[in-house]
Amino acid sequence: MQDYCAAPIHMELDQRFYRTVDAARFPQTILRYRNDRAAASVGLASLDDAAWCAHFGRFEPLANNIPQPLALCYHGHQFGHYNPDLGDGRGFLFAQMKAADGRVLDLGTKGSGRTPFSRTADGRLTLKGAVREILATEMLEALGVNTSRTFSVIETGEALDRHDEPSPTRSAVMVRLSHGHIRIGSFQRLRYMDDAEGLEMLVRHTARHHFADSLDADAPIEDLAPAFLGAVAARIADTAGAWMAAGFVHGVLNTDNFNVTGESFDYGPWRFLPNFDPKFTAAYFDQGGRYAFGRQPEASLWAVCRLADCLTGFGGVKAMEAQLADFYPKLEDSLQRRLCWRLGVSASAEQGAEITRALFAAAKHSAAPFASILHDWYGGNQRRGDYDGSDWATFAAALQQADRLAQADDAYFDRPLPVSLPIETVEGVWDPIAAEDNWTLFNSLVSDIQEWGARLAGS
Repeated sequence: MQDYCAAPIHMELDQRFYRTVDAARFPQTILRYRNDRAAASVGLASLDDAAWCAHFGRFEPLANNIPQPLALCYHGHQFGHYNPDLGDGRGFLFAQMKAADGRVLDLGTKGSGRTPFSRTADGRLTLKGAVREILATEMLEALGVNTSRTFSVIETGEALDRHDEPSPTRSAVMVRLSHGHIRIGSFQRLRYMDDAEGLEMLVRHTARHHFADSLDADAPIEDLAPAFLGAVAARIADTAGAWMAAGFVHGVLNTDNFNVTGESFDYGPWRFLPNFDPKFTAAYFDQGGRYAFGRQPEASLWAVCRLADCLTGFGGVKAMEAQLADFYPKLEDSLQRRLCWRLGVSASAEQGAEITRALFAAAKHSAAPFASILHDWYGGNQRRGDYDGSDWATFAAALQQADRLAQADDAYFDRPLPVSLPIETVEGVWDPIAAEDNWTLFNSLVSDIQEWGARLAGS
């Protein structure tokens, strides 16, 4: 087990980048979820429940770490409209550590109280929202998506009024473990303020601590800035491809929800596809379908272009454009590799592209759940389900060109069906918690997801 290693690097920056804040004081701290696997990765699994609640419910500082929480400053485009009134309105950066691989990891909060950026909001999080985020991060982790991990959820004993939930509803404070909380919107704020010095400082800071394996943080800024954009774009392209292969719809791909490390995070109205539908949206308020499943690649590139806007003063427009030229090819490579993994085949890039095209063309006309399609065709041969028609024949022919993995044997189909998270399942897990504080279904589902993830990882 790794020993705890403090790394409060964000404090190397000045208060242009954050505001020191106090955590809310809650009537109760009832531990509902602790992620001991994640805690072990940063040397905190040995904490007993009392110490856990002290740190992640009352926010007593960790040893040699950030002494007072930091609400981070950022702006962002929300559904295409620029908003300069953002920032951490119900969260803060609580601590930073080093993982076993040497990378920096953040502990950031959600629902920890009001900050200078809260505006008219109460700074709180509903318990239901926290439960939904646990399910999202566990499922994405199981599917191999680069995601934040829900670290802790503590119920706080408050009653909240919300227009989109039956109210009053229960309150919670959540902590997530992430490889960073520096957003595209963090850079947009500095450009909006015409703070070239701050932009350069943030580029160098992020390159030094989050891209040390690929970038020279001390290089001339006219060389570093384009290289930094290219590194960020590559990571976001990889994550967007992973969302598509997972059948996942993030729901709110605003620029303040894009972490420059490429890590998927901050889950609100997320959904997994009930069946393959490129127009499927997760948020009821996304009536124009801006962030529909099939438009997530477009939304991701658009967000990266907004980061490029912030950096053109250092390297010029053409230098930035050159770094984005291969965004879609990298996204498509990520999608193809991950789909072939889910299908249990090994394919060349050309074969993977053909498999992906054929699968999506056939799946558009199928009512089968997306996860079931991938399961039914695992190993290159259909074993379950009803898949008649010329489109499926084309898909079958494409699969036959790939190599079947050694693990893709008949025993695979004797295992339980893949875990899926349609909205009915999510609501069904919440109902007994709301009615009688019964967490049995929730705990069982999380266990099933983790078991399935371990099985996928071994495929």
